[in-house]
Amino acid sequence: MSLQPGATASCEGLRRQRCAIISRYARPDDATGLFQVLVTLVFYSIAWWLAVWCARVAPWLAAGPTLLLALLTLRAFALMHDCGHGSLFRSQWLNRSVGFLMGVMSGMPQFVWAQHHNFHHAHNGDWEKYRGPYTTLSVGEYSSLSRVQRRMYRGKCSVLAAPLAGFIYLIFNPRYTWIKGSAGLVIYMIRQKMRRPDLSLGCHATQYKTPYWKSMREYRHMLWNNLVLLSIWAAMCWAVGPAIFFPVYLVSVSLAGAIGIVLFTVQHNFEHSYASDSRRWDVDAAALSGTSYLVLPRWLNWFTVDIGYHHVHHLSAAIPNYRLAECHADYQGLFGDVRRLRLSDVLGSLSCILWDTGAQRIISLAEYRRDR
Repeated sequence: MSLQPGATASCEGLRRQRCAIISRYARPDDATGLFQVLVTLVFYSIAWWLAVWCARVAPWLAAGPTLLLALLTLRAFALMHDCGHGSLFRSQWLNRSVGFLMGVMSGMPQFVWAQHHNFHHAHNGDWEKYRGPYTTLSVGEYSSLSRVQRRMYRGKCSVLAAPLAGFIYLIFNPRYTWIKGSAGLVIYMIRQKMRRPDLSLGCHATQYKTPYWKSMREYRHMLWNNLVLLSIWAAMCWAVGPAIFFPVYLVSVSLAGAIGIVLFTVQHNFEHSYASDSRRWDVDAAALSGTSYLVLPRWLNWFTVDIGYHHVHHLSAAIPNYRLAECHADYQGLFGDVRRLRLSDVLGSLSCILWDTGAQRIISLAEYRRDR
């Protein structure tokens, strides 16, 4: 994708000022981070109390608190995200501990997720290596699909399918991969122990290969996340009953995942966003032209801890969420060419689900059909 002269100048400005910007804003504050976490925990507890109380009076009354729980779960996920980058706190112990707690609240094994997310940051804009949560197809790949397959692909990427995607992403997949991977690990260790009884089970375990984790450290985080989460499920079922707990929990977490997936998608999939191959990839062009600035209402910025300033976040993931807006305001001239999207633009951006490998950019289905 050939950049406009203004965008090229912005990239050059970013290269010159990157170190100064990072030095000024990549300064976490433990007190600020702890305040964000404590406020989230307090409101999350209140929302659960309200949801249970309303559900006991009349199930439909729980709709409001359930939606609030979804937004607070989204906030917990966003705080977990910062912990994964080591940017919420100055103390890495706090980042690890709070990250684990926020991972339990959002249903995601934090350490394992962070490794995959860091891959995204390392290759943002290189669409040969990372194509987003929906695995965006190239124009050629989409053209080769049958009519039914195209319809399924469009449906998968639609906003109507987002709650199902949220359920799979935050509830089903982390449990399924843990159970399937653990079963495979146990079978592998038993077989290897029979072949090599002189080696310990721990030694055999380190040799196990699976797509679900890359190291035993990742597996331990996955194991403890699931054990703690399942224990909380059991405790909540005992305290309020499964008929109240599971409907509220499943709906709220699925909605949180849906909102998160939609927001993440449009932060990188929008009309003519930068989408390079590996050979021509440029990290600064990807940050400025392959990442959007979501102009969100103040209340939604609170629930998403300012992740709408995504261009600043991709400038440096070390900048804490509570410094993103300040950085954007101080360097508005540098970010002048970043695509601004409002909530009214989200649905349109969700139709930008094709990678034009020739033009090195993302295009919409309408543009694809127009050019055929």
